[in-house]
Amino acid sequence: MSELDPGTLLPNDRMRQQALDGEVTQIHRGQRYAESGDTFEIDGTTFEVVAVDERTLGDMTDADARAEGARDLEHYRQILERAHENFEWDDESEIVRHRFERV
Repeated sequence: MSELDPGTLLPNDRMRQQALDGEVTQIHRGQRYAESGDTFEIDGTTFEVVAVDERTLGDMTDADARAEGARDLEHYRQILERAHENFEWDDESEIVRHRFERV
């Protein structure tokens, strides 16, 4: 177990605030950035990574998108397209889900 910089998992202030507000409880990234049991702190609040799972974009659901602060999967896809230049959704693309909880 280690302590992470919150920016390692949550790349911007908006997402960190959404985690504090309980609106974001997981994030998918292109690679593994944490292990179960790792912790991070945002404004004095500690979070623990409770699960890290390898998946594909095709595995994602509306519930996953909402857990990342999007309205639904289509909105999540639009967010990715805006955030990553030349992004193309491919159901087979491998991603890693990092789920976390407030301690």
